Formats: sequence, structure tokens, C-alpha cells
Amino acid sequence: MGTNIVINVPATSANIGPGFDVMGLSLSLYLTVQARVEPNKPSSLTNITLEYEGQNSSGLSLDPNSNLITRTALYVLACSGIKSFPHPTTVLVNNRIPLGRGLGSSGAAVVAGVLLANAVASLNLTQQRMLDYCLMIEHHPDNVAAALVGGFVASYLIDVDRSGNIPESEADEAEVLRREREQKAAAADETVKLPPDNIGHFLRLGCSPKIKAITIIPQFELATSKARAALPGSYKIQDV
Repeated sequence: MGTNIVINVPATSANIGPGFDVMGLSLSLYLTVQARVEPNKPSSLTNITLEYEGQNSSGLSLDPNSNLITRTALYVLACSGIKSFPHPTTVLVNNRIPLGRGLGSSGAAVVAGVLLANAVASLNLTQQRMLDYCLMIEHHPDNVAAALVGGFVASYLIDVDRSGNIPESEADEAEVLRREREQKAAAADETVKLPPDNIGHFLRLGCSPKIKAITIIPQFELATSKARAALPGSYKIQDV
């Protein structure tokens, strides 16, 4: 008997006000992932069949190793020593977030992939650990933090060296088991790069329900890398 999983990840607006790469706001526009896990079906290399529907699906890859959602999910699974989806899974994606328009479409895909892996393999990852995985792929925390936890969020990313055998002063049993599982996976496969613990942090900010968001969506796509390249390397005090 199969299992159904439904994941909804919101679009986000980030770089709000003075909060460049810090402040993000989730919006009521969603990427929806529906997964059907069927243990009795014959297995394949990745155990994933990927389908898209909706207007914002043109040009997106159906190859599980190239598509951002499933590629993220496979990375999270590999970090726990799982080479493919545990059972044959059909993944249907309905993306209502316009691509390349500044509404966090790539961040939503990364969050969806982490949530999908956590669900299909029953990894029981904490919200903080899921944020760590998101930030290994999406290097700016403002969009992914708001997409993962919802609401109006301030977040930041730190560069932490977690190498070496560092003892834990305090950790619950589930976290100890999770770390052991990840360390075994990394030892078995040197290509697996585990995310450091607690590389990103967030703070929920108050936001009045009376405030409504209006988005102006351009008719052209603009990659984040190109938009960032247009910014100056520094600003004069009087311009800040």
C-alpha cells in the first residue's frame, strides 16, 4: 500500500529594506510537491519518476539528477548513507512561483527537496538541521529561511569550521543518532560533503496581519547572479 506526501513551500521576497541578505518574507504563492511512495513497485536507479504541471514548469528538467528539487533530496539522502529514494516514488510538482522573477523560486525548490528527503526516508531532521542542508546549496539565508519557517524572518549565515573530534556538551539522543548516521555516510563515501551544524540562524519578526503584499512581476527572467553583478562593490556613506 502506497503513502502520499504533500509539501507546500511558499514564495518569498527578500532583501527587504536595509536587510540585504538578511530579511525575508513568505508569501501566499506556493510550490506544491506531491509524492506517492509505492514500496511494491520495481526499483530503479534513483527510484524517482518526476512530473510537472502548471504554467511555471516550462524548461525544467525531469532528470532526477539535474532537477533542483530531486537533486537536493538525493544529496540529503546521501548524507545519511542512502543512495536513492528508499522506495519507488512518483513526484508531481505544481509550481505557481514565477521563475527568475525575484520571488525565491530556487530557494523554494531547495527547501522542497530537503523536506521531501526528510519525509520519504523518515530522517526526523530538526528544523535547524534542515536549514543547514538548505544553506549548503542556497548560499543566501534570507529566502530559504523564510520559505522553511514562514512569516517575516531575519537570518544570517556563519562560516564555521567543524573539523576534528569535538565533544558535545549537551545533545539529545535523536541528535546523537543523526550525527552518527551522517558521519558513517561520509566515511563510506568521500564525495559526500556534510553541512556543518548551525551554519545559519533565524529570528521571527513581528508582522501585522493588516499588511498585505503586492508583487510586480516582470515579463522577463533575471538570474540572481546577474542581478548581483550589477551592484557596486562598495557604497559611500552618504548613499547608505
